[in-house]
Parts: sequence; C-alpha cells; structure tokens
Amino acid sequence: MANFTTHIAVGTVVSGALATLTLAADVIAPENLVAVTMAGVLGSVLPDIDLKDSRPAQAMFGGLAVFLSFIVLFTVAYQFSIAEMWLIWLGTLLGVRYGGQFVFHRFSYHRGIWHSILAGVFFWFLTAVVFKYGLGRHEGVAWLAGGFLFMGYMTHLILDEIYSVDVFDARVKASFGTALKLFDRKHLGDTAVIALATVAAFVFTPPARTFVEGISSRNMWTSLQQKLLPRDHNWFRVINLAAEPGTTDSARSAAGAAQVLPPTSPITTGALPPSPPK
Repeated sequence: MANFTTHIAVGTVVSGALATLTLAADVIAPENLVAVTMAGVLGSVLPDIDLKDSRPAQAMFGGLAVFLSFIVLFTVAYQFSIAEMWLIWLGTLLGVRYGGQFVFHRFSYHRGIWHSILAGVFFWFLTAVVFKYGLGRHEGVAWLAGGFLFMGYMTHLILDEIYSVDVFDARVKASFGTALKLFDRKHLGDTAVIALATVAAFVFTPPARTFVEGISSRNMWTSLQQKLLPRDHNWFRVINLAAEPGTTDSARSAAGAAQVLPPTSPITTGALPPSPPK
C-alpha cells in the first residue's frame, strides 16, 4: 500500500487539477473552492481511518470529538453550572475521541468496507449533507465538495492497488484486489450497515439539480475546451510585438486582454451571477 505522504501528495495534485478546471469553468466562488478542494485532499487519506494508529484516524476522531463536544456544550448552555458544563464538555470530548475510536476499530478491519467504492459514495453523500446543512453552503457547492472528496477517495484506492503490483520483481502482492472493490464480500454485515447508511445519507442530501445540470452543460465543456490551451499558442500572454513598428503599450495591453476568454457558464453554484443585460 502507498504511505501517508504519497496519498497526500497525489491527492493534492488530483484535487488541484480538478480545482483548476472548476475555476476555469467559473462555476464556484473562490472562497468556496478552497473548502471544496480541501475536501478532495481529505478524501485521499480517508480510507485509512480503519488503521488504528494512522494519522487519518487520529485526526478524524480528534476533529469529531471537538465538534461534538462543543455542540453538546452549546445545547446544554445555561441549564447547568459552569463546573457541570466543564464536565459535560470534557466527558463528551474524551468519550468520542477515545471511546468512539475504540468501538470503531473494534468492529472495523483494514482493507475492509472502508476500502470500497460503496464507502466512497457514502462519504460523497455525507459531505454534501455537511456542506449544505452544517456549513450553510449552496447545494451545488455541497454536491461538488462531495464529488471532490469521492475523487480523492478513489485516488487512494487506485494508488493502493498500483502499489500491490511489484513491477520490478514481476509479481502481484497478496493485497492486490483488496483496496479497489465495489463492497466488502468477506464481511457482508459491514457492507449491509454501510449500504443502509448510504441510503440514509442520500435521503438527507440537498437537491442535486444544479450540480447535475452543471456538469452536463454543453456550454461549460465547450468553454473549457476553448480555454485548454492558449490561443495562437501564445503561452502566458507573451506577445511579441516589439518587431512591429508603431506598436504602442496600449495596443500590447489590448492584445493581451484579447487572450482572456470571458466566462460563459450559466451555472450558479456560488459564483457571482452574470450582469443583467442593459
């Protein structure tokens, strides 16, 4: 299997490439794009939460413990004394961080259900729910964040499968086929639980119409195709007009501006709406 550093590095590259396409498509505001991209990076290490001492597992349960402890604290605020609220907050923090992690790893197996496409879909739906109702983001942004996380998740599984093939020794390791799978055939009980959780998460997901219409927009893909390479092979807008006599600085600036294509995407998942026609 690939190590943590490799997963982070490759996941960052994949998320960065997707973020570049998203930015070029002008479908999301920059402040939302940062959070969406980070979801993709998180997805690239998330499958290793089933490793007891892995950094993803420790970070996930640590963050979850902080989040839930403050939720409980704010819920019971003004109902108890300061000392009692301290004890409730600390008990929730330690209970989730260590108790929740212990129970989770007691019933989970490395390369089990969490290394499957089904689990990736579950986290896609869960991410959409969190972004929409937890962070208050637009439904299109929520689904896009889930999509980024799913792509990062799949990147992790594919990397693990690639590392299961020893190219130089010309052999396939015993772990081959255990990372990239539809579901866990060895532990059908775990598969059934995650399948039910996936259905439940889907029920609470926000409407996906904006996201579906966005990624299937012909205008958006046509615009991306036009922006893929510089016009007239003029990389980084380096315009060689020095040899032409009488060329002014303003003409050079106008020529450089002509290389920038205006946004043509009608999608509204957080980007600034287009100006109304005059």
